[in-house]
Amino acid sequence: MNIIYEPKGRAREYSELACNLYRGRTHGCRYCYAPACMRTTSENWHERAEPRARVLEMLEKDASRLRGDDRRILFCFLSDPYQPIERRSRLMRQAFSIIEKYRLRSQVLTKGSADLVIDDLDLMIKAGTELGVTLCFVDDETRKYWEPNASTVEERLSILKMAHMSGIFTWVSLEPVIDPIQALDVIRTAHAYVDFWKVGKLNHMKDVESQVDWRKFLSDVRSLLNRLNAKYYIKDDLKKFEF
Repeated sequence: MNIIYEPKGRAREYSELACNLYRGRTHGCRYCYAPACMRTTSENWHERAEPRARVLEMLEKDASRLRGDDRRILFCFLSDPYQPIERRSRLMRQAFSIIEKYRLRSQVLTKGSADLVIDDLDLMIKAGTELGVTLCFVDDETRKYWEPNASTVEERLSILKMAHMSGIFTWVSLEPVIDPIQALDVIRTAHAYVDFWKVGKLNHMKDVESQVDWRKFLSDVRSLLNRLNAKYYIKDDLKKFEF
């Protein structure tokens, strides 16, 4: 079994390769799609996170096989590389060393512990890693409702600022958009230190989705990003509202 794999479907819009170091994600996000993908309950998935068995051994094996491949490996889709458990295991520090050793390209996507991310900025620089942060809200009370155990809005902004100042390519996953007004305010707040935006709508929660005028939001977000001369990608599930 390969630990570095090729995502399919919507996930492939984010990266051609990916790697999940942990099983489980303790952020407790109400919109999380991972439990359904892993055929488990939200309670089980969010209760705890643990390193996958022999994860670094398997990563090194796959990295050796892919030596020099120019596709970026995303850490992580189904998990988060900077959950609280990373404070003890520090898998990402070792993963960066493996990535650098085999001349591979990587990117991180997190809404986890800001201090751990900032501690690893030097390793990201050495490995040429791009740093992504999931950020969908400007109001932290709203964030707390949807992402109860994840990092605060201010912590995520601080990650982006420090990474950008360090010369790291930064990007924001503005997905899932739940509150269009807050989503647009995220862009206005953070655009000065974000190099790229990926924007996608909420899915699998029809009662909430139906309250949003997605055609209007798509028009508004394109207009704002274009006005700011920002580089961005609109995911297919939102882009379809152009027609």
